[in-house]
Amino acid sequence: QLRHFDESQISTEFSALRSTVVWNGSDIVMPLNEPAEGRRKSQIQEYIDTYRGPGVQHLAFRTDDVVQAIAALRSRGVRFLEANDAYFDDVTSRLGFLDIPWDDIRRLGILVDNEPDGHLLQLFTEPLTDRPTVFVEIIERGGARGFGEGNFKALFESIEREQE
Repeated sequence: QLRHFDESQISTEFSALRSTVVWNGSDIVMPLNEPAEGRRKSQIQEYIDTYRGPGVQHLAFRTDDVVQAIAALRSRGVRFLEANDAYFDDVTSRLGFLDIPWDDIRRLGILVDNEPDGHLLQLFTEPLTDRPTVFVEIIERGGARGFGEGNFKALFESIEREQE
């Protein structure tokens, strides 16, 4: 299956991207992203410039317990991108009906998305190297089959803060 998103769907005040998501209908999800015109260089363009071409920007690892996984990784010094308080105020007002551990979600900074098939919990590390690009995603799928498109703006804003 293919799903397409353009800059009207995935953007912030400063940057945007276009994405085609290739999905096998089960476990394999592969977004193919390209930069879109913005007021600043996007994270996608920064990756292309740094590595002089396309490549793997991030890897996602699925877990059945994202709260435990993130807590364990944080205790070992792994650093994650941070969403601001406004994100958590907004997401709890929109999705507070979900039966998930909200106190832990907020404390650990885990992003939440919801779609007709279920919810998705995810968090992204800071860049793994001195180059501001490659990172890891930890994800728990509570029935959701998408890739957290509702969190793209929050992710982009976090990465833009890292770029400054």
